[in-house]
Amino acid sequence: MTKENPGQPIVVLGADHNGVALKAAVKRLLTDAGFSCVDIGPYDEAKVDYTDFAKTVGQIVHNGDARWGVLICGTGVGMSIGANRFSNVRAALVHDLATAGKSREHNDANVLCLGAWVQPEEVNLEIARRWFAEKFGEFRHVPRVEKTKQADRAKVVFAPGIFDAVHAGHVKLLKFAKSLGGKLVVGINSDRATRELKGEGYPVNSEADRKAVLESLDVVDEVIVFDDVKIRGVIDQVRPDIVVKGGEFTADQVRERDRIPPEIEIKIYPLVPGYSTHGFFEKISGRPKT
Repeated sequence: MTKENPGQPIVVLGADHNGVALKAAVKRLLTDAGFSCVDIGPYDEAKVDYTDFAKTVGQIVHNGDARWGVLICGTGVGMSIGANRFSNVRAALVHDLATAGKSREHNDANVLCLGAWVQPEEVNLEIARRWFAEKFGEFRHVPRVEKTKQADRAKVVFAPGIFDAVHAGHVKLLKFAKSLGGKLVVGINSDRATRELKGEGYPVNSEADRKAVLESLDVVDEVIVFDDVKIRGVIDQVRPDIVVKGGEFTADQVRERDRIPPEIEIKIYPLVPGYSTHGFFEKISGRPKT
């Protein structure tokens, strides 16, 4: 199977014999909402083992062939246990609306587990509606969620930026980036590109000095200088598995703005309060830098 296209959200659904009717209702709800649904069964109420369907849905989501999964049995407990055996799966057992929202906002849950015995159909449908409507709060929760995962040491992580005056916020971002894979490559804009981005007077530190400071950090494996205000060209050069950016944009916004291919993961590290390059220059000069 090919990796899911971010523009066409795919949901894979599975159940045991106790969840067949509710699965059909959830599928109708999601189809009407514009999702592309893949129903792996079962399609009647003949007895089956929930573990088989939890394994199949878990494997599909783990591989990245679907963005989300829905699993339904009598309580949802067995399904959540089975799906969570896969390292890229964050299956949430949800029996109420509060948990529906928080499991998406705080935990970036990607598999919804429902209990057909626990709530009536109309409540379970409202839970599904809330769960799929809630956005992940990536500005706050990305570092915590990533700590729940087992990093793939074969992956290359790329962190682009100017890094004019390396401060604690930068260091935290780079430590986070390194935790995601085996090799961290930092890309810094050249002096010329930095002036184009920031204006005359920038950078304060030359590209050679910025490169030397970053190379002195234990978490950084390689630093490259790229002479462009855009990052697509250097991404084609580095060919990373993951791109890490700090800031106020969502991963989807960064992907669209920087034309990052869909097979590359994007992680947004939240801005660290009290730390910014502009703020640093203002503090040491006593006035804003123009």
